[in-house]
Amino acid sequence: MSRVVVSGLQVALTSSKADVVTDANFTIGSGEIVGLVGESGSGKTTVATAMLGHTRKGAEIVHGSVTIDGVDILGLTGGALRSARGRVISYVPQDPAAALDPCMTVGRHLREAVKAHESTAGIDWAARLAELLQDAGLDDIDGLLDRYPHELSGGQRQRVCIAIAFACKPACVVLDEPTTGLDVTTQAHILASVRRLAKEHDVAMLYVTHDLAVVEDLADRLIVMYAGRIVEQGPVRTVFHNSAHPYSRALMATTPDVRTRLELQPIPGVAPRVGHRPPGCAFADRCSQAADRCREEIPAQVMVGPGHEAACWFAADVTTRRSPLTVRSELVLAHEVPILQAEEIRAGYNGREVVHGTSLSIGRGECLALVGESGSGKTTLARSLIGLSAQVTGRLRLDGEEMPLDIHARSLAQRHALQYVFQSPRSSLNPRRTIFESIEAPLLGAPKSAAADRRERVFEALEQVGLGPSFGPRFPDQLSGGERQRVGIARALVCEPEVLICDEITSALDVSVQAAIIELLEGLQRERGLSVLFVTHNLALVRTIAHRVIVLRAGHVVEEGSAADTLQHPRNEYTQTLIRDTPSIIAPLASGS
Repeated sequence: MSRVVVSGLQVALTSSKADVVTDANFTIGSGEIVGLVGESGSGKTTVATAMLGHTRKGAEIVHGSVTIDGVDILGLTGGALRSARGRVISYVPQDPAAALDPCMTVGRHLREAVKAHESTAGIDWAARLAELLQDAGLDDIDGLLDRYPHELSGGQRQRVCIAIAFACKPACVVLDEPTTGLDVTTQAHILASVRRLAKEHDVAMLYVTHDLAVVEDLADRLIVMYAGRIVEQGPVRTVFHNSAHPYSRALMATTPDVRTRLELQPIPGVAPRVGHRPPGCAFADRCSQAADRCREEIPAQVMVGPGHEAACWFAADVTTRRSPLTVRSELVLAHEVPILQAEEIRAGYNGREVVHGTSLSIGRGECLALVGESGSGKTTLARSLIGLSAQVTGRLRLDGEEMPLDIHARSLAQRHALQYVFQSPRSSLNPRRTIFESIEAPLLGAPKSAAADRRERVFEALEQVGLGPSFGPRFPDQLSGGERQRVGIARALVCEPEVLICDEITSALDVSVQAAIIELLEGLQRERGLSVLFVTHNLALVRTIAHRVIVLRAGHVVEEGSAADTLQHPRNEYTQTLIRDTPSIIAPLASGS
C-alpha cells in the first residue's frame, strides 16, 4: 500500500502564472526509495519542497494534493502544517552547513527536533540522542553532541541532518541531493544509512539527485523529470535497461562510469525556461527522433510495461533501440615531455602539515587526475601549486624554469602560464562585475595592454567555452551553474595558459552540463595542447578524461599510474576501497540483473 500519493501537483510562478511543475503524479510505498532525476531546472526540487507544502519565493502551489498516511499536506496551514513537517514528512537538504545553526551544538539540534513534536516529560535524553546518532551511523565520539557544525566534517554534518529528519519517525523523508560534494567513500556510507533506515522504519523516501549511478544502486523506482513534467517512471532497472523516453536515454549517455571509459554525449541545446515552454513535447527541439506531432501535442503518459510508463508518442519504439552507452578506447599520451614538475611539496595551514613531501609531474598535453577522499590534501596541494598556500615548502618548475611557491613573487608571465578554475564559480566570480569585466581582469596588469586587444581576447575566450560575446554584458546571477563554470574556464583561458588546474569543477553540476564541460576540456587539450591537473573525488570522470591518476591519502601519494590500469587493477587497498565505493551504471546493465 502506498504511504505517499502525489496527484495532479501543479506549481506556478505567482506573477506570470507560468507553470514550474505541471501535473505531477506518483506514489511511494512503505520502505520504498524512489529516485527523482533530471537536469537543473527540470523541477525536481520544486516537487520535493512542494511535498512539504512549501515553495520558493515567487511561486505557489495552484493545484493537486500530497497525501501521506491519509494526511492531506497541502490542506494544512499554520501550526498544523508546521506540526506535520518533521512528524509526518521531513526533509534532508543538499547543504548541511547552511541548514544547521552555527550557534547550536549537535545535541541541541537533535533535542529541538524532538521537542517540536513530542512530549519530553520523563524522556531519557542520553538514550534518545544516542539512538538518533546510531541510526544515522554516528557515535558520540569525542563529545560529538557538544560540538558545533563547523567542528564536523561534511559527512558528519549530513548525518546530523539525517538524524534530525528521522528524529520523530516520519512516514516520508525527502532527500534533496544529500551527497553532492561528498567523496565516494563518505557518500557510500551515507547511502548505506539511508537504505537501512528506509527498510528498518518502513519510511517512504524520495531521493532527488542528478547522479544516475547513485539512484541505480539505491532506489527501487525511478522518476525522470524534464521541463516541469514527469516524462518517465518505473522500476529503476527497467528504466535503465529499457528507457522509453529519449530524454532518459540521453541522460544515461551523459553519465561516466568507473569501470569502463564511456563516450560522454552532451545533450544538444538547452531546456526551455519557465514561461517559454513549447506547446508540444518540451524535449522535441533536442530530440533527434521528434516528428511534427511532437511539436504540436503534449504526449500523454502511456504504459509500456508493468509499472513502467512514459510520456512519448513513440515510447514503444524507443524501448527497442540499442543502449545509448558507447565505449571509447583508453587514453594514451602521445609524448611525455614534462611541463610542470613539483618536488617534495609540504603544505598546510594553522601550523598543521596536510601534504607531506608530495612530488608530481604533468606532461605537455596531459590530463593528470588527483583523487582522494575529503581531507586527503587534494585542494591543499592544488592551491600550493597555484601559489595560494601560505605554509608551503618544496620546488616547482614550469617548462624547466624555477617558479616561486608564492604567487606574489611570480612574474606576470608565470601567473598567466599556470591558471586555476575554482570549484564554486558562484563564489569566485564578483557579483558586481559583468562577465566581460571578470574575464578581462587578469589582462589589466599586462604592460601596453590595449583595450581593443583585451576585448578581442575576451570574446575569443567566450567563444572557446561555447558562450559567445552576448554573455559579456550579463552578471553572474543571470547565468546557470554550468554557464558560470564556463565563465570560470574562460577567465583562465584568456591568459593563454600552459597548465590549467581544475578543482572539483563539476561536483555541483548535473550530468548533462558535466558532460559538456568535459567535452570542452578535451577539445582544448586536443586543439591547444593544454595540460590539465584535474582534482576530483569522482573516479568515474577520471576514467573518462585522465591519462594518469595520482591517489592521495592523508597527504601521501599511495598509488600512481595510467588511469586505465589504476582503475582496472588497483594495487593499493585504499584505491580498491575508493573504486568499490563508486557507484556504476555499467555493472547492472552488463549483468542483466
